[in-house]
Amino acid sequence: PLPEGSGSAGPPGLTSVPLASPGGWRLPGRVLELVFSYLELRELRSCALVCKLWHRVLHGDENSEVWRSLAARCLAEEALRTDILCNVPTYKGKVRAFHHAFSTNDCSRNVYIKKNGFTLHRNPIAQSTDGARTKIGFSEGRHAWEVWWEGPLGTVAVIGIATKRAAMQCQGYVALLGSDDQSWGWNLVDNNLLHNGEVNGSFPQCNNAPKYQIGERIRVILDMEDKTLAFERGYEFLGVAFRGLPKVCLYPAVSAVYGNTEVTLVYLGKPLDG
Repeated sequence: PLPEGSGSAGPPGLTSVPLASPGGWRLPGRVLELVFSYLELRELRSCALVCKLWHRVLHGDENSEVWRSLAARCLAEEALRTDILCNVPTYKGKVRAFHHAFSTNDCSRNVYIKKNGFTLHRNPIAQSTDGARTKIGFSEGRHAWEVWWEGPLGTVAVIGIATKRAAMQCQGYVALLGSDDQSWGWNLVDNNLLHNGEVNGSFPQCNNAPKYQIGERIRVILDMEDKTLAFERGYEFLGVAFRGLPKVCLYPAVSAVYGNTEVTLVYLGKPLDG
C-alpha cells in the first residue's frame, strides 16, 4: 500500500509506487522511464495525469525509451524502416501518426489497409468508387497530414475531409469525396474543388496549375479555429481551398477508383507556420 500522504494511487498496476509529494520520496526519472516503457498508450495517458514529475518524464523527451519501446510494439517494421514516416521526426510523433492513420473499420469493403498501417490498397473492382476515413477526427485545433498516391490516379482521385455521415463507397467512377454536404475534396486529376456535389472552382488558383505527379506528397492543413482547409505541395503553400467549415468532427479522408492503386496518409500533428 502507499505510505500516508503519498498522493494519488495512479493507474492500475502502479499503486505500489510512492508518488512525488512534499513529505515523501520520488523515483529517479530514469527508473520511471524504464517502468513506463512497458506500458501501453492508454496507461501512459493516465500516468501523465498523476503528478508533474511523471508528466515531465513522459513528455520531456519525445525520443525517450518510453516512446521508442511503444513505437516498436505498435508500429509495423515496414513503417519504421522505410520513408513512410520520414517527415515525423520523433518516436512519440510516429506513435501518434499510427493512431491517426486510416481506420480498418471505416472504409469501403473494396479496400484494405496494408500491414504497414498507413497505406490503403484498392482492390480491382469495376464500377465502384471507394474511400476511407482515419480513426480519429477533429472538432478543434489545427492539424496537418500528408497524402500521396503510390499508383495510378485513374479518372478520379480525391483527398480532403469528411464527417462520419459521408459515404465511403458508391457505384460508378465518381468524385465520392465532395459528392454531398458531408465532405470536401480536391480532385488531383483535374484540380477541381468539390463539395455538395458541385465544383467549387479550380485549385490552386493560378494559370496552368501543375497536375499531381505520382508519389508527390500533398500536405493537408485543417484549421478548426478559422474553419478552413488548405493544401501545400513540396512545402509550397497553395492557399486555402475551403472556408466556413462546420463546427463538427471532421476526418481526413480519400476516395479512389483505379484498381490496385495505393494511397498513404500520415498525420503530422500541429502545422508549422511560415
